[in-house]
Amino acid sequence: MREINCSDIENAVEELCIRAATILTPDMCSAIEEALEREVSPVGRSALQDIVDNFKCAAADDLPICQDTGMAVVFADIGQDVHITGGDFNEAVNRGVARGYVNGFLRKSVVSDHFRRVNTEDNTPPVIVARIVPGDSLTLTVAPKGFGSENRSAMRMFLPSASREEFEDFITDVVRRAGADPCPPIVVGVGIGGTVEKAAELAKRALIRPLDQPNPDEFYRDMEASTLAKINNLGIGPQGFGGRSTALAVNIEAFPVHIAGTSCVVNIGCHATRHATAVL
Repeated sequence: MREINCSDIENAVEELCIRAATILTPDMCSAIEEALEREVSPVGRSALQDIVDNFKCAAADDLPICQDTGMAVVFADIGQDVHITGGDFNEAVNRGVARGYVNGFLRKSVVSDHFRRVNTEDNTPPVIVARIVPGDSLTLTVAPKGFGSENRSAMRMFLPSASREEFEDFITDVVRRAGADPCPPIVVGVGIGGTVEKAAELAKRALIRPLDQPNPDEFYRDMEASTLAKINNLGIGPQGFGGRSTALAVNIEAFPVHIAGTSCVVNIGCHATRHATAVL
């Protein structure tokens, strides 16, 4: 049994909040730069160049990639041989997020609830998604989620008779209806299967899968490529100015389904789909 103190968790989460907000992951940077090389629309190329310049300046000057530094989503893979000491795990994550957003001078966008809308002043609470895994380590991933993209996400239940094409058309239509709102080029996370909450978690996890790692299952790998082609044929383009670079990737995660129906959740990430990971 390995012990991990809550103070170490708090410190790691603080650092991850700041790093995720200011440094775009290498796979995202490469995908945007490749989109710039492929884009045929002059206005689209100009928008992509601005995006490239922006993420380079953000990393160099320790500034947020986007003014919307999001609501913090914290994925925690807790090894079954780990014993967390020195306090409450959830409280440690909350304190880490608060310190990250306050000390990192990140915008605090979380309010108490939909109706009263009192700012919590430190961007807490985060959304914590924890699971128990083999091993004696704790892996933390902080994925700040801006709501220009989150607002354009969608869910649908499909009957057992639904075809692959119907799923692809639904995903594509979610992007079509979103238009320029989620600040394309986007990443499209898709969760298929389980219950509604499981599909939503899968879709969110799909957004943190590296863009250069397609689904290992050939069926879903082909489905990702086919859906991406359909989306990029919509002509929305970078920032909605037209062109071929509407989406950088479609990442699909699947789970077993009930015989009577299938949940499908589409979670859209903007061109600043951010996350940072640490292993304790």
